[in-house]
Amino acid sequence: MRLLVIEDEPDLASAVAEHLHAHGNAVDIAPDLAGATAALDGADYDLALLDLHLPDGDGIGWLRGLRRSGVRVPVLIATARDRITERIAGLDAGADDYVVKPYDLDELTARIGAIRRRHDGRCEAERRFGALRLLPERQAVFLGEVPVRLTPKEWAVLERLSRREGVTVTRAQLEDTLYAFDAEVESNAIEAHVSRLRAKLGRQAIETVRGFGYRIGRA
Repeated sequence: MRLLVIEDEPDLASAVAEHLHAHGNAVDIAPDLAGATAALDGADYDLALLDLHLPDGDGIGWLRGLRRSGVRVPVLIATARDRITERIAGLDAGADDYVVKPYDLDELTARIGAIRRRHDGRCEAERRFGALRLLPERQAVFLGEVPVRLTPKEWAVLERLSRREGVTVTRAQLEDTLYAFDAEVESNAIEAHVSRLRAKLGRQAIETVRGFGYRIGRA
């Protein structure tokens, strides 16, 4: 997924970004609301993690304005404010979920995954494509009953394709899923990931739609 962490504490933002990146996500950091607005204008995000107390304003008001303008990106609020009235205010403003600092990073990852599944309309425990099975919550892949070990980026490519069954996903969209703004992306990076996935899952697992991109096949 492509994630935006809106957090003004550098150490916390870096720790969260590193953890999410280790799980195969592309992560950008915005230290304030102005940076968050610019980031959302420049890229399509799967989810934003929003702190509420930021140097240039309050996150709830910013989120309310975001929803009024029609931006539907899922938002998970993460803040030290733990009063129930503030949680309700955040949810009423358009947040999809709420975690209170200090939070467990594994729980944060699980909540992000749950939000994405709800937005995708795919809440099933597994996704099947012929002999290929994906278990999103465990980030596990099987060919029949045989587990297949994938790197985080290979998983990210396969998971993105599996969320768009029958739909062609462009190389640019896959790059947005895998790489943050400041990442150096080699011109053949996506092709290399797809090639390695085919070597592990079978050539028929991922179809090339020439001139457009890729779509998941029937392994």
